[in-house]
Amino acid sequence: MAADEGTRGGRAMITGINVTPLVDVLLVLLVVSMVTASEVARLSLPLDLPQASTGQSLDAALSLQIDREGAVALDGAVLSLADLRSRARQAGGPAARATIAADGGTPHRAVVDVIDALRSEGVSRYALVVQPVTR
Repeated sequence: MAADEGTRGGRAMITGINVTPLVDVLLVLLVVSMVTASEVARLSLPLDLPQASTGQSLDAALSLQIDREGAVALDGAVLSLADLRSRARQAGGPAARATIAADGGTPHRAVVDVIDALRSEGVSRYALVVQPVTR
């Protein structure tokens, strides 16, 4: 008894691969990495934000954090004011928006330096991040 063409030892050869499980696993890994990356970036600099009764959410191209010592971070990565200027230039100039989250104990001078660096590159639309007042 001879085997049919396309069979080997009486079993059919695998001619296709089901990629659905592979795609499912990759999508789960993508979602997990996106959530983890956003949490790591958000919690990279622990800030004690001032509270305010008014405020609104804002999407911005530049998300800056300033800690108590005056270190400036963009999306969790610490950088100098010169680097901030170049990143602001790349962000789109006058149409770009920035959010500045400064710790409550940050010296006023550090916040002014960041605002000055942004405005020197044409970014005039910025907002200060606050925590809503808890009642």
